[in-house]
Amino acid sequence: MKNTQKFPSNFYWGAATASYQVEGGIEKCDWAKAAREGRVPPCGRACDHYNRFEADFDLAKELGHTAHRFSIEWARIEPEEGQWNFEEVEHYRQVIQALKVRGIKPYTTLWHFTLPQWFVDKGGFENPNSPEFFARYSQFIAHELGSEIEDLTTMNEPIVFAGLGWLKGNWPPFKQFSLVGLKEYTNSGDRSMSRPQKKFWAYFTYRKVVNNLARAHNLAYESIKAVQPQLEVSLVKHVVAFDANWNPLNKLRAWIEDQFINHIFLRKVHRHCDSFGLNFYHYVKFGNRPKYEHSDMGWEMAPAGIYNALQVLWKYKKPIFVSECGVADHNDSHRAWYIEEQIKGVAKALAEGIDIRGHMYWSLMDNYEWALGFDKKFGLIEIDYDTLERKTRPSAWVYKELIEKYSKVE
Repeated sequence: MKNTQKFPSNFYWGAATASYQVEGGIEKCDWAKAAREGRVPPCGRACDHYNRFEADFDLAKELGHTAHRFSIEWARIEPEEGQWNFEEVEHYRQVIQALKVRGIKPYTTLWHFTLPQWFVDKGGFENPNSPEFFARYSQFIAHELGSEIEDLTTMNEPIVFAGLGWLKGNWPPFKQFSLVGLKEYTNSGDRSMSRPQKKFWAYFTYRKVVNNLARAHNLAYESIKAVQPQLEVSLVKHVVAFDANWNPLNKLRAWIEDQFINHIFLRKVHRHCDSFGLNFYHYVKFGNRPKYEHSDMGWEMAPAGIYNALQVLWKYKKPIFVSECGVADHNDSHRAWYIEEQIKGVAKALAEGIDIRGHMYWSLMDNYEWALGFDKKFGLIEIDYDTLERKTRPSAWVYKELIEKYSKVE
């Protein structure tokens, strides 16, 4: 079949992971402490990707991937305040080199949710000095590893991190706004297990944390550029794509939600972004709402809504890469369809002139889904957690076929 939907010849295809969710053996962080306290499921050795990354990247190459997004674990690099672990720096250097020798471009994220325990003991991102701590870490990594990469993301989904930690209370530090609504766009854990502390003032702490996160990104951007000005520095934003029918009230509601969930934070940081990473999982339409099937996360499956999410970020006219987009599907019955539909959404956005540089599925392999443990299966590669055997799912081969189809030059 003739490929009529053109993708750029230098478009990157791949998948993503995050350090705590796949590496295993990370103990000096807030999530490990929460697990020891019985407030979240233990992660343990996870997929043992820390020791098996080369074999895992062999699988990615076999599947036709030309890019991979991964994160560096802050708690490994700086296990105690101001004490740098150069052995761990070398480990991540080897990760980067392993990707590059396989012809896979590394997309590197500095911080993906988990925080060093020493930083948390100082108040975490409630601490007014937290942006300086984060910028110091960011500059250190840029100095040590920045000459070996082209792209560096400061942080992953800051609004998700703040909302689940200080509004919903399902994630560390388990603080819940006492008037929090029952509606959630994300399935994020059992509150009877997390035992959140309910306070009305948690909302105001949440706002402080959001402001500190924005300051942290902006200061990190400047600190990275001071030592590696050639690096393309980005921020990964989880975008909820809001839509509405003709009804003016529905249009107003969609606009308000879009501002609160997406743009309030983006306006604080976009001047300190060379590009944006898009994480997309939720399309929400008010009025004439279609009926969608649900994934294993309980989320509506509307992958074509990625087109709307790309439009949200394109308002800032910065290059975009799809840093995460995927589905929890334990029996692999929907994943191939889901991936094809989301790629069609990306193709539609490209055809309209949106500058999109790559597409990375979440995730390369099954992993620790935060406060939900290991039950949710997002991976292109299935993990047997007893034996750590890897098994490529049929949908992964469909993704490879789609990569080949959309990569054809005619």
